[in-house]
Amino acid sequence: MRVEDYVAERIKELCDKHGFSKYRLARLTGMSQTALGNIFAKTSIPTIPTLEKICEAFDISLAQFFAGEGDRPDLTDAQKEILELWSELNAEEQKILLKFIRSLES
Repeated sequence: MRVEDYVAERIKELCDKHGFSKYRLARLTGMSQTALGNIFAKTSIPTIPTLEKICEAFDISLAQFFAGEGDRPDLTDAQKEILELWSELNAEEQKILLKFIRSLES
């Protein structure tokens, strides 16, 4: 797969997952809708700084962007397990757990 194909498809996948429109992603990244449209049309490839802005909008790292869904190459097995468990909690349980973890930092 060509890089421009992968990048465009991955950004579309992340937009779908997060419920982002092209407009919303443009607002979050400071990019124009035209620039994003060119990426989606596979006529341009974002620079690394631009790709970092896109990743920031999705709250993922560059490594996670290129690894794809479900694979987090920058995390240990224990960290992956914690994230799996976290995703099964509801919002209130996540809030309680965060408060508990923060209390351990002292």
